[in-house]
Amino acid sequence: IKGTIAKCQMFSRGDGVLVAVSGGPDSVALLNVLCELREEFGLRLEVAHVQHGIRGEEAREDARFVARMARQLGLAFHLKELNIPKLKAERGKGNLEAMAREARYGFFAEVAKQQGIQKIALGHTRDDQVETLLMWLLRGSGRKGLGGMAPVLKDEGGRMKAEVVRPLIETSREEIKAYLAAEALAYRTDRTNADTALLRNWIRLELLPQLRGKFGSDLHERLAHLADLMRDEEELLRGLAEGLLLEIVRQGELLREALVEQPKAMQRRLVRLWLEEKLGSLKGVEFEHVEEILRLISDGPPQGRVAIPQGREVVRRYDRVRLEKKSPGRRAVCYSYTLPVAGEVAIPEAGVKMASERCAMPIDLPSGDGKEALLDLSSLPEILTVRNFRNGDRFRPLGMRGHKKLKDLFIEKKAPLEVRAALPLLLAGDEILWIPGFGRSDVAKIGPATREVVRVRLSTLVKYNEVV
Repeated sequence: IKGTIAKCQMFSRGDGVLVAVSGGPDSVALLNVLCELREEFGLRLEVAHVQHGIRGEEAREDARFVARMARQLGLAFHLKELNIPKLKAERGKGNLEAMAREARYGFFAEVAKQQGIQKIALGHTRDDQVETLLMWLLRGSGRKGLGGMAPVLKDEGGRMKAEVVRPLIETSREEIKAYLAAEALAYRTDRTNADTALLRNWIRLELLPQLRGKFGSDLHERLAHLADLMRDEEELLRGLAEGLLLEIVRQGELLREALVEQPKAMQRRLVRLWLEEKLGSLKGVEFEHVEEILRLISDGPPQGRVAIPQGREVVRRYDRVRLEKKSPGRRAVCYSYTLPVAGEVAIPEAGVKMASERCAMPIDLPSGDGKEALLDLSSLPEILTVRNFRNGDRFRPLGMRGHKKLKDLFIEKKAPLEVRAALPLLLAGDEILWIPGFGRSDVAKIGPATREVVRVRLSTLVKYNEVV
């Protein structure tokens, strides 16, 4: 154990260490070993125990047992009593084991922060490592899952400011039992560990004995070695992905062309890493979410979106991919207003207003920001129409004789779908005169014979993501 601690650089002199103790053999051994080593490593030890409210009086006796042990060792004791079954019933869904683990780690993080503790020590052994590897293998995990549990983890799900350390990770369960017997140390037995309905228990009690019989007694050692190799390779590949991510992200958005140039395996890593940086954690994000995002980016329409957990959507807009909060269901926008040649109209659907005024020539040219247009008054009716886009809309571009589909213009300009839907268009009858931000029609253009013009201006009505 000392060798593992030294090799993995688990502790620094003066570290506060919160030892998670369930009362079972592994955590009891961990606590006593750290007590033996605390002077050598200069550690300040405290004990934490979580009572999940799952096993009734048996679990309460576990808590009393750990409290007595901490008191006998002269260590501060921290207890958290929960009712995980009640929590599961309130939520209506979720895995009981996962909820218990989440609550447990949350408590450890809370105590560590309050007590100024740098390390949280867990009692996972080499046997636990092998079981974890097989669990992930059976679930179809990738390289990260096959790496099992890291001996030192700097952050657990974005919550742990203290590092998680596993001093027993290279020690077998048999060695633990031998140590407990030699030191005459008592421990508690959790009867649920015999329930083979739980995957980890089935692996330990049924699968592994058969595998050892087939592949030899050193199977655990070989599988633990595999986990070490997978973690080392995962660390290498993550470092490469982090370097590439800097090249394919601009202002927090993924550059589509740069991403699709990468091999598929690296695309997956880059998307996961980007999501992790944006979300803080990948909680709830599964393999299929990543695949759906990649399908959108590689083969999907120029504009589209994919819903992912944590209330977010990955949104593609042509060559850029961004993360947005999941929007409520969008209602189809449809509006139409009248605008006198000298007047104004509010357009709440677009968050803007359009104003017009009559001006005599000569007149200064429009500002060039796309929010102003000049029209020949003599070519206009008294009342203009302001409405949003309709399927089939066409206009006659400035300087051209024929008509062009407005949809084609939007595609050329890579206009986002939500902008297309709400953008106010100015019309004279059925003829589109002006598309703010995108151009104007050849109809009612100013020429040498123009004596009077109508200046039309678009401005913000309320705080709104501008449509142009």
